[in-house]
This record gives sequence, C-alpha cells and structure tokens, in this order.
Amino acid sequence: MPSPRPRPRPRPRAVRTAQAAALAAALTVTMSVVVGPASAQSATAAPHRSSSPDWKQYVQAPSSRSVQPVAVVATTGDVSHPGGALGRGTAVLTRPAPAPKPAWPAGTTADASSFHDGNNGNDGKPRTYVPGNAVDGNTDTFWNDASAATYPAWIQLTSPTPVKLPGITVLSNSDGVPQDFTVQTWDGSAWTTRATVTGNADVQRAVAFPAAVSTTQVRITVTKDQSTPKGEYTRINEIWPGLVQADPPPPSITLDFGKVVVGYPRISFAGASSNSPGVRIATSETLQYLSDRSDFTRSDVNGGPGTDQHAVAQQGEIWTDTKGCQSGTKVCADGLHGFRYLKITLDALDADAPIAQPYGTVRINGVSLDFSAFLGTPDSYTGWFESSDPQLNQYWYDASYTNELVTDTFRSSDVDPRGADSPTLDGKLVLQDGAKRDRDPYVGDIAVSGRTTYLTHDTAVAARNVLADLADHQRADGWIPPASINNYTLPLFDYPMWWVTSSWDYVLYSGDTAYAQSYYPNLVKVLDDWYPSVTDANGLLSKGLNGTGGYGDYAFLGRTGEVTYYNTLYVQALKDASAMARSMGRGADADRWQQRAQTVSTAINAHLWDSATGAYLDSASGPVRHAQDGNGLAVVAGVADQAQATSALNYLAQNTALPYGNSFMDNNTLVSDGTQRVYAFTSYPDIQARFLSGQADSAIDEIKRLYGWMAGHGPGITDWEGIGAGGSLYEGAYTSAAHGWSTGVVPALSNDLLGATPTGPGFSTWSVQPHPGSVTWARGQLPTPHGPLQVSWSRGSGAQQFSLTVTAPKGTTGDVAVPVTGSVLVRVDGRTVWNAAGAVGSAGSSASGATLQDGYLTLHGVRPGTHTVTVTAAGK
Repeated sequence: MPSPRPRPRPRPRAVRTAQAAALAAALTVTMSVVVGPASAQSATAAPHRSSSPDWKQYVQAPSSRSVQPVAVVATTGDVSHPGGALGRGTAVLTRPAPAPKPAWPAGTTADASSFHDGNNGNDGKPRTYVPGNAVDGNTDTFWNDASAATYPAWIQLTSPTPVKLPGITVLSNSDGVPQDFTVQTWDGSAWTTRATVTGNADVQRAVAFPAAVSTTQVRITVTKDQSTPKGEYTRINEIWPGLVQADPPPPSITLDFGKVVVGYPRISFAGASSNSPGVRIATSETLQYLSDRSDFTRSDVNGGPGTDQHAVAQQGEIWTDTKGCQSGTKVCADGLHGFRYLKITLDALDADAPIAQPYGTVRINGVSLDFSAFLGTPDSYTGWFESSDPQLNQYWYDASYTNELVTDTFRSSDVDPRGADSPTLDGKLVLQDGAKRDRDPYVGDIAVSGRTTYLTHDTAVAARNVLADLADHQRADGWIPPASINNYTLPLFDYPMWWVTSSWDYVLYSGDTAYAQSYYPNLVKVLDDWYPSVTDANGLLSKGLNGTGGYGDYAFLGRTGEVTYYNTLYVQALKDASAMARSMGRGADADRWQQRAQTVSTAINAHLWDSATGAYLDSASGPVRHAQDGNGLAVVAGVADQAQATSALNYLAQNTALPYGNSFMDNNTLVSDGTQRVYAFTSYPDIQARFLSGQADSAIDEIKRLYGWMAGHGPGITDWEGIGAGGSLYEGAYTSAAHGWSTGVVPALSNDLLGATPTGPGFSTWSVQPHPGSVTWARGQLPTPHGPLQVSWSRGSGAQQFSLTVTAPKGTTGDVAVPVTGSVLVRVDGRTVWNAAGAVGSAGSSASGATLQDGYLTLHGVRPGTHTVTVTAAGK
C-alpha cells in the first residue's frame, strides 16, 4: 500500500528584536563536547550519565545476520523433541501414509439443485464447481452451489449398484462448511431421512445412520452454511460411502523469532525417510493469522499455494528458502519473507507428486533466518535519542527497527509481483513500504521513512535511489509515478507532491546539492505543468479535473473535488520547492511558488474552513466530515493561524481520540470504518502539529496511545500499516505489521520534542527549539555531513526553568530557542544575554540578535562549538 507525510514549517519569531550584549563573546566560546544536560550553570541538575550511552539498551536489531528462533510455540501431530528446531537435539516429524478412502462404484453420478459457473478460483487457476466434483476422488475439487445463502441446496448421488452404508462422510471446503443438513436415502419408492445434523463446524464430518442401509441413491439437503468472507455457499469437496475418521493432523512445529524479522528461512535437516517427504513453510507476523498458508506471499498473487515447499533429501541437508522450484515447475518456494512466526509442516501439494510426498519422516536439528535488511546494531547508529520517558525512548527505537526492516536491496525475486520489478532499481539499496508486502518503494512512505533513516543511520542513499528513479520515469505531462508497481503507472493524485517534499527533505538532511541540480527540472514540471492542470477556478486542486476522477491517494479513498488534504499538501510542496529554489539561487522560481502557496492557503481558508465546527472540512462537496490528514497538514504547512490551529487540533482530540491513536476521520461518510481506522502515516502530521502549536502534552499523549498500542499487541515492537476497529490490524492478515510510513515517531521526537531540524541543505543552517511538554530532560544526536549535531536539555520548576546545551559542527550556523515564562535571565555559557528589560549589551560577530515570541527566546546565528543556554527567574 502507498503512504505519505509532511515536514515542519518555520515558526515566525520576529515580534520583539533586540541586540544581545554579551552574545558575541558568549557564543564564540568553544567548550568540550557535552552529551548530557547542562553543567554548573544549568537551571536544573542534570541526570547521571554513564560513559556508555544508555540509549543502546533500546536497540532492537538482531546481533548478526544469522537469526535464531527463540521458542517453540506449538506443535501438531506426531512430533518428538521439538526443541531440536532450536538447535537442542533433533526434532522428528512422522506421518504414516494415509489409509485409502472408500470409493463409490464406478459410474456413480451426482446431480444438484444448482452449481456455480466455472472461474479461475482463489488460486487463479481454472476451476469447475459441478456436482460430480464431490465423487471424483479428488479432495481439491468441490461442488459449489450457484447462489449465496439460498436454501435448500441439495446434492444427490446415484450409484449403478446398491451400496451398503453405515453412514457417509462429508468433506467440506474450509470456505464453506454446511452447518445444518439432512441425509436421506432412496428405498425404491420414497426418500427416508437417515440423519439430521445441526450446528456443524467440522470440515470433515462422519454422519452415522441408526442402522446400515443398502441403497443406490443418497441426497444431502443443506439449510444453513457457514458465513465466510468468500460468501455463504455450500461447498462440498467429497462425499465418501462409509464412516471415515479424520486423518491425524499433519505434524508441524511453529517457531517464534521474538519479533518481526525479514530474510531467507534456513532449515538444517538431519535426514529423512527414503520417500522424499515434503515440508511446507508458512509464515505470519502474528499468531492470530498463522495458518497453513502464509499471511501474504508473492505466490498468493500469482495463484500459488501460499506456502513454500521443499522435498527433503534422505541424507539430510541445509536448505535455504530461495525463490524457484526444485524440479521443473514442482516443489516451489517464494524465498524471502517478513514474519515473526514460522510453521514447518510435513506435507506436500498433490501437484508436487512424486517429487515430494505428504508422509514419511523428517528430522530437523536447527532453524535460522538469513537476515536480509539493514542490520541496525548500536554501532551503526549515526543519530540517537533518549529522554526521561522510557516509553518514548522505546517507541523511537522500535520505529527505527521497523525502518531497518524495509531498508533493503531491490531484488526482482523479492519485490511485489504486480509489475513492480524494474531494471533501473535492481541491485540498489532502497526504502520499501513493508517487510512482508508490498516490498516496493513508494514515495509517500519515503516522506516518513526517509526522515527516519536520515536521523538513525547512514543510509540516505536508499531514499535518493528511489526519488531519482521515480523522477526518471516522470510522464510527459509532469506527473511522477508513486512507485514502480504496475510498471510505474499506478495513478495516485497526491504522491507527486510527496516526491517534492521528500526531495527537499533529502537535500536538507544529506546536503546532496547535485541531486537538487539534476532533478530540479522534474520539480518545475510537476509543479508548473501537472498540478496547474488539476487546479480549478478557486485556485484549489480539484481531483476529477484533467481525467483524474479515477486517481487514488495514500489510502485509495474515493474523494473528489476540492479536498483539504490535497491542497494543504500542495502548500507544503510549494513552500519546500521555494526553499530549494532559493538555496540554488533561483529567486524568481522561489518567489513564484511562495506566492502560489499563499494564494492556495487563502483559498483553503475561504472555501474549506468550517467555522461552525472550528476545523477544516475534508471536502468542499458531499457529506460534511473532517479529516486528520488535512487538518494536521494545515497546521504543519502554515495554512492555519494560531487560533485555527488550536481549534482544529482540539476538535480532533475531542472527536477522534481512541485507545489506539486518533482516527483519520470524524465520521463514516467516506469509508465505513472512518471513525475506527487509525493510520500512523496521517497521525504524524497531527502529532507534529501539536508540538509546533504549543500542545506538546497532547502530542505525547497521542504518541503513547498510538505507538503504545502497537508495541503492546502482536507482533509487538514494529509499527503497523494501519489499525482498525478495536485496535486490530485494519485489513486483517493482509495488513503489514512492519511498515516504513508508520515510523513518524522518530522525526516527531528528534525534530520536534528534542527540537533539532535542518533549515539549509546538509544542515548548513539548523534550528534547535525544544517542545518538552511533560518530559523533564532529553538528549540526542543528529547526523550531518559536517559531523554530529548534539542537543541536550532539561527543564526545572520555579526559579530554575530550563537548560540547553548544543554542540554544533564546523561549517554550520543555527538558531537556538529556549522556552521562557515571566521575568527571566537568560545566560549563554554563564554570561547574561537577556534580562527582564530585554537584551543586554551589543551584538557581536557570532549572532545577529535575539527575538522573543510565543514564549520562546531565540538566539540567532549561533556558531560552531558547544554552548549552554540557561533560563532562570530574574534575580536568581
């Protein structure tokens, strides 16, 4: 699934400007690197720090690329010593060849009340659903009645010779079990009911008669079926003459790897019986959706079995799951998987005979995973975060691990099979959307996961590779594809704007101005050609213009016309493009885009602000509703003034709060679960907006509900693609439980709570403005091309208000803002630069002055080195 997200807007500060007296001398002092909150001059005592950073305890990545499971969570069938799969001895799976099933006399026929037309079935292969499938001896075929929930539905068998029956056995399809039915036999002149079954839930049900009956005809009449996602149909695979006991369950071992991992499963087989017994591998991110099929594999899309198969050699072997087949088109596997739980079953597909057999003996003395993604060990972190709140710390590193799982090499054997392979991406490091699916890089996801990678590891090239490749596939009219899927043709309305914002993010964090020069023409084309073609007379983007009625967005929502989300994102894209143009000396472009951003902002406020509610409408047409995406972005992009920001965010807090985050809609007029569905993707700008507009405690509360829920529910640790009703995975088993677009807690805490952001390419200029809320101290490091930018702050109470220490690398300058309340003294490295009357003394070469606005004193032009700023009550 696609996905998006925003970047912060600069806060206006120039309300009260004055020259800071001792600023020049104070800010040119270079001190030793300080990694904790401020020292003797601090407004509050710094917490004790060990020589080894405490943050390393939160890192989640495995210690090496060979990852072992941590526990056996279940077995079925005949399994001895299951701990052998963990490398403790040898696990033995045994399955005898099944006894032959009874068969009807040759020439037996079947008729039914109706049957469904043939189609390609769930597996994409041609199927029929005729009554004869129930007596053909093939358990893979089945009779399916024609109409859902239409009763009675009956099937009648006719034998050429009498058959003596103590009863019959009905083998149903797991997607359609008859619950209530009768069984009748023909006595030569009338039908006699021999059995009545109610409330059946067994896929294989032996139905005994009171006494054995000799007959040539049997009729089953169904009056109620199991209701399934595939519909309420009668589906019977086989009807056997006689009472057939269910075969013992196939032997299986289910292993837990402790958290979601990604890579190639590896099994050490100590040996096997001589008949080439098969094993089938199923994986799942959660126990809830673990079954005999994986919860999503590439073979599902291609009409395959949903499991990986292998025929085990008698002498034993070490088998690594790789994409391909053991023999021609038989015994095939998918290779790479993202999962937490792995189930190994002694079984084989009927179609894999005789290469693999579903019975025999298999011995296993070890299972592991060849981890394929970026290995984020403590030594690989170039940026880090830590605070007084252990929960926030954990969520930061959980999100970093989630992002590591989607940082991987683009390989044709591992990518989404729906036309996503691309020769221009093959072999390159990329940011994909999910660990298990789609495993395709979407630019909306990169709008979040890109920032996460810039703040954690030296892997910015993974974002660049995708951004450049998508620009290289730009359409002639200026539209930029969202991903390689569907051969770069998936029509999304919003994602070209995310390409603009993500490109500026990349330049800001990496300093790669060569990328900016190379792809500036693409930026001009998307903003000056394509988006003007979908702009209406009000000056707003309007989905439906220029043939875009069928275009989707990050959630494939059926929104049309003037939508707040599209237009606030447009404002952000225009402002980011303006900043990029200005950094490149293209002032005319910068001015034009900045003016357009203002024009669109004015139109949004004129046409999309709902004064009755105090929030932005989702759309100017259709049912009245208010969306998280448009309202959050309105604040982040600077469309909303302070009063509007406060009102809109309060409205969302009051009307969308759930135990697992904030829902992305305030009612269900667009989608049936709008008030229950939560996206971390759209929650990120909501959280960011709360930090930027002075609602830090509200931001922290939302983080804890959203990320706390995901951390506390299966599979744990990793961040989900979406959350649905009751806190479930919003699209069931299909949902990705480790998704890059959900990692916005990393930039929210580093950029907004800790407060450090780049404002010029490659951190040539930067800003530090903490938003502490309830957090009493925080510290962290942001990697820059010039060296690390380190920030540490702590807040006190009463006279001791705040202390902040910044260590800035050479070749950079920045602004430092500290929160102030009441009459205060502000000191820089022990020298007073601000008192109750304002700035003290005159400006020097290290600063252009100081400004006071919205409860923050900002010191401008801070030079490289280590500087400590303290805030205390006047006279203290």
